[in-house]
Amino acid sequence: MARSRPRDPGGTEPAEQEPQSESAVTVLVALVANGLIAAAKTVAAMLTGSASMVAESAHSWADTGNEVFLFLATRRASRKPDESHPLGYGRDAYVWSMIAAFGLFAVGAAVSIMHGVQELLDPEPSEGFVVAYVVLAISFVLEGVSFAQAFRQARREAAEREKDLFSFVLHTSDPTVRAVFFEDAAALTGIVIAFLGILGHQLTGSPVPDAVGSILVGVLLGVVAIVLIQRNRRFLVGEEVDPVIRSAALTTLLSRPAISAVTYLHIEYAGPSRVFLVAAVDLTGDDSEHDAAVRLGELQRDIERNPRVVRAVLTLAAPEHAPLTP
Repeated sequence: MARSRPRDPGGTEPAEQEPQSESAVTVLVALVANGLIAAAKTVAAMLTGSASMVAESAHSWADTGNEVFLFLATRRASRKPDESHPLGYGRDAYVWSMIAAFGLFAVGAAVSIMHGVQELLDPEPSEGFVVAYVVLAISFVLEGVSFAQAFRQARREAAEREKDLFSFVLHTSDPTVRAVFFEDAAALTGIVIAFLGILGHQLTGSPVPDAVGSILVGVLLGVVAIVLIQRNRRFLVGEEVDPVIRSAALTTLLSRPAISAVTYLHIEYAGPSRVFLVAAVDLTGDDSEHDAAVRLGELQRDIERNPRVVRAVLTLAAPEHAPLTP
């Protein structure tokens, strides 16, 4: 893998680049944007009394808190392996990202739905629609800036993997890219829903469209949160890389002069863009047990020079096992 690298096992940048650096930028852009948006929406909600605006402010505060968790995820996951964590701390990213997803569900979705239902049962007068429209317009621009950063990163990485954008975002090992992408997409959709709800309230004089808009925003956030929770759960319990990456890694192993066959290969994610590799190989030549052990150790260290591989474990193949083909 060090001499002739396959496509990145983590599914993002080439191995020479630091995979978490752009993700941290993406999270910071989203954090600043959502903080400004949340403050503006809160003021607008207080001035207008709009149920949709209250839902949107809860949504933005939830997103702001989530970005803090996601930033922690990028920092903690980048720590190097040590004696107590030989595979590193990469899976910390999925823990903090799951906490962020639960926050989105509890704060964003639950508060929005509950406030919408309350508004249907006990409507309150709304006013200052112009303020709401101005804040929503500003929020749309700021959310668009954040989404553009996540979109650019995801589109480039999807192109490197030769995958369509949505499939890449859903299956990438980097939870921060997935979270910011889906949260910003939901935020832009939520702003449109809130606008329609407030407009319906203004045109009809009925609070029902506004309340329904709040409920719809909550449902949207709930769906996004469930998707994020499910994806983080899969990576936490251990998910093997996709067949394309596995085939590329197998091809690279077989290209090494010291390896004549590979009879077993397991590669699973140990964090964002980080993998744990286990393989059973048949070495060229007819070495003694000692010499074979030395060669296996050299191969393992050589493979681990790839910053994407946190640990490689090679064993000798059993004679009865058939060799694998890419």
